[in-house]
Amino acid sequence: MQEYDVVIIGAGHNGLVCAAYLLKAGYSVLLLEKRPIPGGGATTEEYLPQEAPGFKFNLCAIDHEFIHLGPVVQELELEKYGLQYLECDPVVFCPHPDGKYFLAHKSVEKTSAEIARYNERDAKKYLEFTQYWQRAIGAMIPIFNAPPKSVLDILGNYDITKLKDLFSVIGSTNKALDFIRNMLTSGEDIVNEWFDSEFLKAPLARLASELGAPPSQKTLGIGAIMMAMRHNPGMTRPRGGTGALTQALVNLVTSKGGVILTDQQVKKILIDDNRAVGVRVANGIEYRAKHAVISNIDAKRVFLQLMDTSDVNAADPGLRERLERRIVNNNETILKIDLALNEPLRFEHHEHKDEYLIGSILIADSVTHVEQAHSRCSLGEIPDSDPSMYVVVPTVLDPSMAPPGKHTAWIEFFCPYQVAGAEGTGLNGTGWTDELKNKVADKVIDKLADYAPNVKDAIIARGVESPAELGERLGAYKGNYYHIDMTLDQMVFFRPLPEIANYQTPISGLYLTGAGTHPGGSISGMPGRNCARVFLQSKQPIVQRLKDAGDSIKSTVESVFKINN
Repeated sequence: MQEYDVVIIGAGHNGLVCAAYLLKAGYSVLLLEKRPIPGGGATTEEYLPQEAPGFKFNLCAIDHEFIHLGPVVQELELEKYGLQYLECDPVVFCPHPDGKYFLAHKSVEKTSAEIARYNERDAKKYLEFTQYWQRAIGAMIPIFNAPPKSVLDILGNYDITKLKDLFSVIGSTNKALDFIRNMLTSGEDIVNEWFDSEFLKAPLARLASELGAPPSQKTLGIGAIMMAMRHNPGMTRPRGGTGALTQALVNLVTSKGGVILTDQQVKKILIDDNRAVGVRVANGIEYRAKHAVISNIDAKRVFLQLMDTSDVNAADPGLRERLERRIVNNNETILKIDLALNEPLRFEHHEHKDEYLIGSILIADSVTHVEQAHSRCSLGEIPDSDPSMYVVVPTVLDPSMAPPGKHTAWIEFFCPYQVAGAEGTGLNGTGWTDELKNKVADKVIDKLADYAPNVKDAIIARGVESPAELGERLGAYKGNYYHIDMTLDQMVFFRPLPEIANYQTPISGLYLTGAGTHPGGSISGMPGRNCARVFLQSKQPIVQRLKDAGDSIKSTVESVFKINN
């Protein structure tokens, strides 16, 4: 029987980040991944080897912004392990049916100038809007990068600049109330409050909905930061695809002596006297954990599927029912389309320039168009009569992902996980069949062809992954790649539940990380870093806290020194 200090379930990017910090602290770590390769939602694969050899596809995540709001890349020195980020500029292109288009550059001023071609007032308001949300981001970064219940850690993350941002958004009663209202309202309400033009409001609403809910969803006003982040810190992609981030983390973990085993699906967490002592995988092999078992998969699967009911009830008699009934997810996930292309897309009706293809391409004709694309999913309806979508042609920025002169397209289309009226049919009873997914994909391509007429003739091969297939591949509960919806009632110290929101659980030695923990989904590495911090503090609480406090004081002093000089 093999024993390690820590066993981590799932080698997604947060599991790898967590492992890296623990290895640097001197602990031995084993990561167990159910798929043939590590990475979870952060992989790049040649998954059409027969039809499109040499084409590399990002099978889930593609655009990286949140990771630049934290110190993971710098602290782990990932560039030394092969990571190279490429900066997108422009960052967004959204063609409108009337011939207008929203073209956003990294520069706020250049973006405002583009908007001014159609609406001077909205151009001016866009500058104010972006400045407000960038200050809000600065105020929230210290919260993202600390365990949600650790006031000392959060306060220690504030330097002079972030304190200024904080007081600029909540520095008076009226400002604080206004900020709270913004958090409680919806992305749709916010864009309508600020802007008049549909060609501008529609893409902002579409980006706000990337949090996985309709723009009208209350408590998701924070979605307004999605566009602001593309200006600062900016939007990037790893050279070679999202999987290059995973590979850099794998290189780091293995160089520090960490062990990663693939094709190892954990079937049971072993509990002895209310303590997690190891895991058992599908082939019956057991791996023992001297100090901790850390789960990179969601809390529902951990407590409802991987543990005996008696062990959970012994630790917290109400936990199973609360996980079953209190965590509320809508029915929305994605149908993913990957295209191998002979040539890049051309937006002939919108003064095509190749630079349009560098960032994200949003097909969002109006706020109502975006609303229908999301709200119908909650009812189990497939919104394919007039599809809205998120498209990327990654090979324009990074030609290494396809054979010379060829390109790929990445298409995200929101769909229901459970198709209404099709219960009990298709994959896992969701209603999704190969016939249905390809029928939907055909309609998505038809819509894209309205804007980029060359797309159909350019296709060499395509791959379509239904929501049911995505959920099965990622192991995501009901296909939710965020594990839990990102609404305010399920964020910060409510994620996934208040009693397990600080990465620790009622089972001694059992920790949670990943998208279902604070601060949530997307590529950030923050849940992995925060979880490692909690574990290390539990092992050396006084020493570790003094070290963390010293680091924070040093950071603040350096910040003050830089400002004063």
